[in-house]
Amino acid sequence: MNATLDQLRRAVPGRRVLLTGAAAVVTMDPGLGVLPRADLLIDGERIAAVGAGLPAGDALVIDVSGAVLAPGFVDTHRHAWEAQLRRIMPDVNDLGEYVTSTLAGIAPAYEPQDMYIGTRLAALTAIDSGITTMLDFSHNSRTAAHSDAAIRALADTGIRGVHASMRPHFGDWDGQWPADLTRLHDTHFAAGGLLTLRLAALATGEVAGPDLAYGEHLARTARDLGIGVSIDAVFGPPSSEAILGWAEQGLLGPHVSLIHCTGLTRQAWQAMADTGANVALAPTSDAQIGLESAVPAIDEALAAGIRPGLSIDVEVALASDMFTQMRALHTVQRMRAVHAVYGTGEQPVRIGVHDVLDFATLQGARSIGLGDVAGSLTPGKQADVLVVRAEDLNNMPLNDPIGTLVLGCDARNIDAVLIAGQVRKWAGTVLDVELSTLREDVRASRDRVLHASGHAGRRL
Repeated sequence: MNATLDQLRRAVPGRRVLLTGAAAVVTMDPGLGVLPRADLLIDGERIAAVGAGLPAGDALVIDVSGAVLAPGFVDTHRHAWEAQLRRIMPDVNDLGEYVTSTLAGIAPAYEPQDMYIGTRLAALTAIDSGITTMLDFSHNSRTAAHSDAAIRALADTGIRGVHASMRPHFGDWDGQWPADLTRLHDTHFAAGGLLTLRLAALATGEVAGPDLAYGEHLARTARDLGIGVSIDAVFGPPSSEAILGWAEQGLLGPHVSLIHCTGLTRQAWQAMADTGANVALAPTSDAQIGLESAVPAIDEALAAGIRPGLSIDVEVALASDMFTQMRALHTVQRMRAVHAVYGTGEQPVRIGVHDVLDFATLQGARSIGLGDVAGSLTPGKQADVLVVRAEDLNNMPLNDPIGTLVLGCDARNIDAVLIAGQVRKWAGTVLDVELSTLREDVRASRDRVLHASGHAGRRL
């Protein structure tokens, strides 16, 4: 039979589901590759098998003819609480303008409910566009209640969420961070599940003072809790010096993810590679806002032997989806490669669509400590799966599955999204959200924080 949504949602835990007849299964598993005309079997939360002609047995069967199956995208860094402020400053000129306007000007007006609404909106939008894992770099944790609200929003959407906790840059706050990480860990994350916790920090004290700069104290906090660390604003000579210092102190390693990484020295890149540190690029953020060199550091990462993850960053000025990040990076790197050898007899070294899809899935998961859980359609991993319509008007005919995913698709082509085997989007619609109510909540929250912060004129 062809299972209905109602049957899938009423099925007992641990039920088996067979996605059958896909035009292609893009596994992003190096050992499996792309499988034409194949099936995928889900057993409860996990992928049980992938291949052609899998027996259905007692599984609920979903016919996915004409579709491509792919792993969900992984967003390694997004400031989700800002979602009510989407595109409020689309032509932001530099980091200082963003910091002054958003972090210093508007962020102090956020109440816990505003944190919940913004984070929930960001997570639902992520699911709609095929992002099944989102790291929320939650740097407006003014009180314990602010953190609790952001975490609850992730849980309520059903996304695979990573709450990276950091105190606010400016304004009044309770002084509870980083000590409150212990309470967060024990209250929200001790039982496992879809949510994980990380410590968030900045690379240096340039933006908001030394208390937010990663160092021995924050490293010890993360180490005592057994959690990873995500470090934002990693760019330029000061961050390069900081990286060398961290390496010397033994504070770098696979548990650390460095974000942006523009304008770093070769010595810093070598230290990152030698210690196994991870990198999360923000292609449109670096280029559009003009962070340090304004060039996404893909060539530098690959030269050091580091395959990075990708991220959205700030929706106040940027697109919300991973398709944009993949295309921007693909275009920028290939432009740089050709430009570098223009007028010579040398051949440019260009990345391809497989590379950027790898960054958006498997490498993204690895970079935030979830490589054993997500990022590829590997048997044994959690079933974070996209069903993408490959014969829609903008995709037909299907000639190259990875090329189609990277260069052809957008959110409208994502027919279904499963996270840990649970359906979160079906027939093109995100489930468990009443759009009219959400719209009212988002507008009311936006209007309140803009009015409270003295920015009431910045809306239609």
